[in-house]
Amino acid sequence: MIEDSKISYVELPGQDLPATKAFYSKAFGWTFTDYGPTYAAFGDAGLDGGFQADPEAGLTKPLVVLFARDLEAMEAKVIASGGEIIVPIFSFPGGRRFHFRDPSGNELAVFTESQ
Repeated sequence: MIEDSKISYVELPGQDLPATKAFYSKAFGWTFTDYGPTYAAFGDAGLDGGFQADPEAGLTKPLVVLFARDLEAMEAKVIASGGEIIVPIFSFPGGRRFHFRDPSGNELAVFTESQ
């Protein structure tokens, strides 16, 4: 069960998605689910995650993704605590999320599942 306010997912850059998938599959036995030509979720890695190859997504560092049952309430909490919203709430296959920057400049995201 996914817990509120806990790390749930990690996204990594994957500019060469076929080579990246081949490497992690061969080296570590990870499995993949493709969500279009520029995104692959990985499994069998100990923590859920995915590789983002879309250059427009601008992902150049790992992205830690937290879970929230109430996305709008968590967004308000992030703002009230001094976080800066850098990508407003948007929908993606399976849910919705937003990205924020913490006071040290780290980018993280918070997601909720589709209802």
